[in-house]
Amino acid sequence: MIAPRIEIDLAKISANAKVLVDIAKKKGVSVTAVTKAFGGRPDIARALVHSGVVALGDSRISNLERLHTDCVRARNVMIRSPMLSQVARVVRSAQCSFNTEMETIEHLARCAEAQGVVHEIVLMIELGDLREGFMPEELDECLSRVRDLSSISFLGIGTNLACRSGVIPDAEKMSELSQIADRIESEHSMPVHVVSGGNSANLEWLLSSASVGRVNDLRLGESILLGTEPLHRNRIDGLAGDAFVVVGEVIESRRKPTQPWGNVAQPAFPRSATFEAPGTGWQTIVALGRQDTDPEGLTLPTGMHLLGASSDHLVLATPDRQVIGTELRFLPDYSALLRAMTSIGMHQVRCS
Repeated sequence: MIAPRIEIDLAKISANAKVLVDIAKKKGVSVTAVTKAFGGRPDIARALVHSGVVALGDSRISNLERLHTDCVRARNVMIRSPMLSQVARVVRSAQCSFNTEMETIEHLARCAEAQGVVHEIVLMIELGDLREGFMPEELDECLSRVRDLSSISFLGIGTNLACRSGVIPDAEKMSELSQIADRIESEHSMPVHVVSGGNSANLEWLLSSASVGRVNDLRLGESILLGTEPLHRNRIDGLAGDAFVVVGEVIESRRKPTQPWGNVAQPAFPRSATFEAPGTGWQTIVALGRQDTDPEGLTLPTGMHLLGASSDHLVLATPDRQVIGTELRFLPDYSALLRAMTSIGMHQVRCS
């Protein structure tokens, strides 16, 4: 079989999604499946819809357009604030978008009016992670202006945590979000239908909370695809962690000195190389590199460890010689998966 490739097990992805949908449903929370890590592949998206997710969310309009063109029957949500240069495309291919700038919302309104539709928006609120969102005190003015846009429908609010700064989406943060929803309804008489509490990092809070307050939606990607939660990268009970497997082919394997020799300057990828204690050892090269995936995000076979990587070489320390042409299999983390699924050099193979 051709390499490098990423093998995709649809049955395991579907099973993971079903487990998480059922867990969330018991707390009154729906799941929006995030499709960006697999580039909006329609077959995976359909599997997620069949598993019970209520919507498909993506930060890239090209992925949502792919889902729209391929007639995936699902509600599409743009989960990154739209670029002004893409608002017409967003209105055309997404029923809803998450927004952080009033100027963008006004452009969406004009495009929606031109297309003869009403576009729904969720206002993202900054709660401390410092990635995106209106400051809470900015909401009053924003909502007053949104009310006057006939082609815009205010759907609700959301937040994102544990992404840029690692701020935990705990009970205190989720309570704050719920209180904001209550205040909007009380002071502006605008119904808040959706309170999107965050991403896969919210699962620890969801599982441990007796009450989730107003939160009724989570945007899940990593947990569905890899069976892990992002806060501590722990496996979630009952979920498969090998729905995606990166496969590379051995192109060289021999004993070599463990230390470089000669005058040394800056390598092609600074801080990417590690060296063992002086001596010799088996060094194996796999035809797989940074252009294909994130080498530091791969879990290697037992007994092997990463020595370094270039754009198209993965250099491993192995316990013995690896037969040329042998395939080695690696489990990707979210970073490695994201890069592998969007690399033009990585072949995607559906296993089920």
